[in-house]
Amino acid sequence: MIKMQVIGHLGKDCTVNTVNGKNVINFTVAHSEKFKDSQGNNQERTTWVDCAYWTDRTAIAPYLTKGTQVFVEGNPEAKGYQRNDGTPGASLILRVREVQLLGKKNENAVGGNYEQPSSSRQEPVATSAEEVSDDLPF
Repeated sequence: MIKMQVIGHLGKDCTVNTVNGKNVINFTVAHSEKFKDSQGNNQERTTWVDCAYWTDRTAIAPYLTKGTQVFVEGNPEAKGYQRNDGTPGASLILRVREVQLLGKKNENAVGGNYEQPSSSRQEPVATSAEEVSDDLPF
């Protein structure tokens, strides 16, 4: 099994679809990293990851909005395709097992400050039946 973890910001609001009777939340996460090239110039590279979260727990969807910082974990898939000009291309798709909300970018702040989502308590989303339990101690 190959596992991938990404921390980044959503590029646009998520969409919730039903495919063959199952719910899927689709969203795109941008991960940016800064580095210096061989000449010592500062560079920035952004990798876009298309995410597919197959779940019955769609209550997280209203929080998956453009600019929200998230942690996602799952299994990566590379898909090849042909561009309009005929050249080959590839995209990275993540079949999500876990999503955690990390915050929302405060657009009025300077220096990349983040604010917590409006919910006062953050909980990880259970992604399988084994993780859901009615015998919680609180």
